Amino acid sequence: MSFKIAIIGAGSVGFTKKLFTDLLCVPEFRDIEVALTDISQHNLDMIRAILDKIVEANGFPVKVTAHTDRRRALEGAKYIISCVRVGGLEAYADDIRIPLKYGIDQCVGDTICAGGILYGQRNIPVILDFCKDIREVAAPGAKFLNYANPMAMNTWAAIEYGKVDTVGLCHGVQHGAEQIAEILGAKSLADLDYICSGINHQTWFIDLRLNGRKIGKEELVAAFEAHPVFSQQEKLRIDVLKRFGVYSTESNGHLSEYLPWYRKRPEEIARWIDMSDWIHGETGGYLRHSTETRNWFETEFPQFLASADKPIDPAKRSNEHASHILEALETGRVYRGHFNVKNNGVISNLPADAIIESPGFVDRFGINMVSDITLPEACAATCMASINVQRMSVHAAVTGDIDLLKLAVLHDPLVGAVATPEEVWQMVDEMVVAQARWLPQYADAVPAAKERLARSTVKTRDWAGAARRNVRSIEELRAEKSALKKAV
Repeated sequence: MSFKIAIIGAGSVGFTKKLFTDLLCVPEFRDIEVALTDISQHNLDMIRAILDKIVEANGFPVKVTAHTDRRRALEGAKYIISCVRVGGLEAYADDIRIPLKYGIDQCVGDTICAGGILYGQRNIPVILDFCKDIREVAAPGAKFLNYANPMAMNTWAAIEYGKVDTVGLCHGVQHGAEQIAEILGAKSLADLDYICSGINHQTWFIDLRLNGRKIGKEELVAAFEAHPVFSQQEKLRIDVLKRFGVYSTESNGHLSEYLPWYRKRPEEIARWIDMSDWIHGETGGYLRHSTETRNWFETEFPQFLASADKPIDPAKRSNEHASHILEALETGRVYRGHFNVKNNGVISNLPADAIIESPGFVDRFGINMVSDITLPEACAATCMASINVQRMSVHAAVTGDIDLLKLAVLHDPLVGAVATPEEVWQMVDEMVVAQARWLPQYADAVPAAKERLARSTVKTRDWAGAARRNVRSIEELRAEKSALKKAV
């Protein structure tokens, strides 16, 4: 088979390498063209060098090109994959730093909450630019696969306003299933069958079967509490499982910032999180992790490049959806996964316009969602709170309506549990002013926001958060990796 795939934001080097090697695990895909595009020539050069070495080591006829001109990369592409982070780590730091001044402590801040909403404001105008280019220069009927967060908002904008065939992809469901398989003692993940449904990062395992035997709440709670690691790392998720009756896909740290109950008081946060790794609730944990990863990759690039000189092993293909979806669409081999699409009745007790994440099957006929799923009422209520925030956030991002943006942030569950309306209004002004270079739709609103900030009487504080860690140096990271190797 010969067709073209474009990857936007290909400078996300590690993730692009994973997607590329996954694609080449499909025998029929070894004659495709992969066009990389990014605004950073430096990052493009790094990932191009790695992928060229993979191609050379395996002797495949696949063609790799790299472009800072996005439209050139998209010309004739049948599939487009996006993994962009608009504003990079500089803007992301503000997503964490500024809300902390108002008492809002986020672990990740890339989906909803104050940080996720502003992340969406930066991404959505760019996503719509992608869609315009796809409509104009990509292959007719091209499919857009969005990996970028905030997943639901980006996908919502691409479908409703971008008018492009779009599916959102995430790996949270797979990771949750791996945990459940482990605690239940499954011999392999194939022994676990499940239905997982909801919205991105708030999907719920509403039906679990191990070798055909239905697994209930009590058995699941007991298995998690007996696990020597998860019982400590996933305290909040286990508490939600006990109260809701079903397990959430999202990590302890992520889930904590989508709910109004666990991060509202600084003295309570330590009770629910675990500091063994950033993902379990550390303040700004993903920002620290991303910063360390970037620094490590920049320093150790020669080693990454050298390690690319290896044969591809199809047995090590990852569980990222993209290659499996493309394989199913192109070959007809059926793939079952969990996809982010517009609801339109798939989940009976969520709105039709919402972007939901739910099971579907892919073959030559496309992505076919399993319909008429009903969530437990508590799960639906929690999802609805986020959906309402997402809808307002998308519409604000498209229209540049700063008042609607403030209302979206005000209705965010964690923000509403911590901040007053006056604090929210000032915080949004401060974030929009700080990130103005990435928010062209708010250009007319920035001068007035600056004036309001100049005469504001709302007090803020200099706070690092309830559970903050410093970014580790390269030397500290080397020492830690060395210690881990010795321990093994």
